[in-house]
Amino acid sequence: MTAKHVTLANGLNVAYTEEGQGTPVLLLHGYCGSSAYWEEVWPLLVPHARLVAPDARGHGGTSATEGAYAMEQQAEDAVQLMDALGLRQAYVLGHSMGGYAALALAERYPERLLGFGLLHSTSYPDNETGKENREKVARRVAEEGVEGHVADLIPKLFAPAHLNTMPEKVERAKRIGYETSPLGAIGGALGMKDRPDRKVVLEKTALPVLLLAGESDGVIAPEKRFPVDRPNVTGTLLSGSGHMGMLEAPEAFAEAVLAYLQAAEENRADA
Repeated sequence: MTAKHVTLANGLNVAYTEEGQGTPVLLLHGYCGSSAYWEEVWPLLVPHARLVAPDARGHGGTSATEGAYAMEQQAEDAVQLMDALGLRQAYVLGHSMGGYAALALAERYPERLLGFGLLHSTSYPDNETGKENREKVARRVAEEGVEGHVADLIPKLFAPAHLNTMPEKVERAKRIGYETSPLGAIGGALGMKDRPDRKVVLEKTALPVLLLAGESDGVIAPEKRFPVDRPNVTGTLLSGSGHMGMLEAPEAFAEAVLAYLQAAEENRADA
């Protein structure tokens, strides 16, 4: 996964990885992550699609800006990257914070999507406690930098059992997180704090949707994982996985994504 760089129309310099041919799939990673989050599922997916995985604003190799990174702004970044790469439409699959951005994109630019997915994500907003915690994170990072926050955050993203059985993957996720700009960690936290309830997007969209959740996810509560039950919505639960299925259960994760893409493409061909 070799990074490329492009400057968007809004002036943001974006680092991204692109490989494969055929159906375009845009992969949006989660908070304090980067495109490196996809490194284990990448070789499983790339024979079947044209994959594009950017680093979010202020994360990985993408430039940082000051202020809150609203989900609408992150959706705009994704659309401008599609424009820069000549992608009229794509499937957009977002992990955690990337899922919040994918929802904003589906709400604002549905014509640019072939379908979208929430991977260990939710359509619900933060509750008041969650919002207060985002503020605490922003203050901590402003005072201390990202290292302490990332070191505390990452273990919470894995299933408890995997902290002992997958210590090298936990450490890898920490190293990825340490590459986050302090502005990026602050902006992402404040942007997630302010995101609205977008359940209505799932209730009304005609696009094929993938909802992929981890059985042992300590971040997304069970009642928030599958908020709608509709014919165009595919729900998949990864057995034993926490919030990081692409690292904890890469084969099952990739299998779920590929099954969704295949069914969506078959339906599109029949339409």
